[in-house]
Amino acid sequence: MTIQSTAAGLAALSLLAGSGAAMAQDLAALEEAAKAEGMLTTIALPHDWCNYGGVIEGFKAKYPEIRVNELNPDAGSADELEAIRANKDNKGPQAPDVIDVGLSFGPQAKAEGLIQPYKVATWDTIPDDAKDAEGYWYGDYYGVMAFGVNSDLIDEVPKSWKDLAKPEYANAFALAGDPRASAQAIISVMAAGIANGGEPGEASGQKGMELMAEVHKAGNFVPVIGKSATIAQGATPIVTAWDYNLLSWRDSLNGNPPVEVIIPEDGVVAGVYVQAISAYAPHPNAAKLWMEYLYSDEGQLGWLKGYCHPIRFNDLVQNGKVPQELLDALPPAEAYEKAIFPTLEQQEANKKVVTEGWDSVVGAAVQE
Repeated sequence: MTIQSTAAGLAALSLLAGSGAAMAQDLAALEEAAKAEGMLTTIALPHDWCNYGGVIEGFKAKYPEIRVNELNPDAGSADELEAIRANKDNKGPQAPDVIDVGLSFGPQAKAEGLIQPYKVATWDTIPDDAKDAEGYWYGDYYGVMAFGVNSDLIDEVPKSWKDLAKPEYANAFALAGDPRASAQAIISVMAAGIANGGEPGEASGQKGMELMAEVHKAGNFVPVIGKSATIAQGATPIVTAWDYNLLSWRDSLNGNPPVEVIIPEDGVVAGVYVQAISAYAPHPNAAKLWMEYLYSDEGQLGWLKGYCHPIRFNDLVQNGKVPQELLDALPPAEAYEKAIFPTLEQQEANKKVVTEGWDSVVGAAVQE
């Protein structure tokens, strides 16, 4: 790490370095302290995921004095926590300052003492159900469960989960995974269950399977894993998956065939990732400045360019901050206002019901 020997930098550094305080610092002082540290170490940020490449370049352009040291872009959430554990006594370049992990890993990291609290300036615009009240972790971006539809083969797209049982969708619908094992498929069943009258949790799992059983009985359920290729080939003209996956597939197919991405009118379920700062961060002020950037309008829009809805999306739309060309590339913004962020407990209860009951309730063995 490089330390600038300016009096202002050192003063700001001594002022802020030990602060795990919960409120955003004065931004000018924070910038000075972060520049004095001279480095930010990230982990598990592949450049093609959620436009992270563009987000990182945006931060570098804004703060050229801070070198971004990128560790293991392809690491998973569990690897990120292990990197903090393994390097807690190491202030060198292998110790991550910040992490971006799946929702379940936020509370786990807090309970284990691996992360420190910090509330960004835009804290109040982050939905309460997507953040830790004390500021240890907070949602950064999310996807919602949606329908990807080959509109060459489907004349009228489904608008709700219950539409999937209609006779016009014979041999048309597939999940993007095996619901006995795939998180994406399990959450799809949860969304269907909420649309079918079940509260998130055990009820959504049961009601979701009951609706999928109706779809299967109607001859509409195709028991293969839906993906870009099966949509294009017509084997599964309708697939439910995370919207960012479907939007990416749409773009890659480039109109051959045309694919519509539909957010259902009911059962809009969001899956969220979360940010946190390591309790042992070698560059704590650079870490806080990174968080300020990510949760600024500029940082949030960077993720949106990669089709990952930033956690402040509704706030940005309401305040006219999203460029029209970005809005035009996405499903209607108002569709996301209904998004539900299920708790970990609700997700686990839903998962247990679905994985244990799918074979008996639906009886469709989903395969590659």
